[in-house]
Amino acid sequence: MSAPPLCCKGPPLYKAPLSKGRRIGLMTGAVAISVVVPVKDEAGNASPLAREIAAALAGQAHEIIFVDDGSSDGTGEALAGLKGEIPQLRVLRHGRNLGQSRGIRTGVQAAKGEIIVTLDGDGQNDPADIPLLLEALKADTTLAMVSGIRVKRKDSASRRWASRLGNGLRNRLLGDGASDTGCGLKVFRRRVYLDLPYFDHMHRFLIALLLREGAGVGYVPVNHRPRLTGRSKYTNFGRLLVSVHDILGVRWLQRRHRGKTEIREL
Repeated sequence: MSAPPLCCKGPPLYKAPLSKGRRIGLMTGAVAISVVVPVKDEAGNASPLAREIAAALAGQAHEIIFVDDGSSDGTGEALAGLKGEIPQLRVLRHGRNLGQSRGIRTGVQAAKGEIIVTLDGDGQNDPADIPLLLEALKADTTLAMVSGIRVKRKDSASRRWASRLGNGLRNRLLGDGASDTGCGLKVFRRRVYLDLPYFDHMHRFLIALLLREGAGVGYVPVNHRPRLTGRSKYTNFGRLLVSVHDILGVRWLQRRHRGKTEIREL
C-alpha cells in the first residue's frame, strides 16, 4: 500500500532534527522508535502481534512496550514469556483497569524513543503498515503525527454505522476534518504528545488536540483485519454516549486556547 499521505497541516509544532544519526531508525546505540500497545484481556492476540511488530521493524532500532491494563486472562504472563524471544519487548502492568488512553500514556511516558507508534491490542491493525507511517512522518518535518485510515474495514455493519455517526458528530462540532479518528495505528513525536492535556478517552481526539496546538497531521491508508480471538471492550451505544461528553469537553478546550506565538528571550 504505497499511496502518498493525505495531509492536513497547520504551522509546525515541532520539527524533527535532521542531523545525521537522529533520523528515524538511524540512531546508533539508542532506541529510535517505541511501539506502544495497550492491552486488556488479549491473551490470544498479544503474542502473535508482538512477533509481527518485531518482524515489521527488523533492522531498525526500536522497543516494543505492551501495557497490560489490568488483564485477568494471563495476557501479561504470555507477553513476559516472549522476552527471551524478543529482547526489545517490555511489558508494563497497571494495578487495575484504567482504560486505553491511560495505557497509551503509561507506555509513552516509559518510552525511550523519540518517535512513538501506537496500535490496538486486538490484532486488527496490521504491523506491516508501520513503515509506511514512519516514512510519511520522516518525509515531512512539519508533521507532528501521521494517522492511519482504515480501508475495507472488517468490523460489523453496526459498528461501522456507529463509527460513521460518531465521526460525523465529532467533525461537525470539532472541525478536525478527520474521517477515521478511531484507527489505533498512529505515529507521532513523543514530545508533542506529552505536551497535550490528558484526559480519559483522549486517544480518540489526538487529531483535534494536535490541530488545536497548530501541529501538522498527515494520513496514510492502512490495512484492517478481522479480530481472530476475544471480543471488543466497547459497545456501540456505550462508545457513542461517552463520545458525546468527550466531544463537548474537547470543544471547550478548543475555545479556551488562544493559539501559538513566537517566544523570544530578551
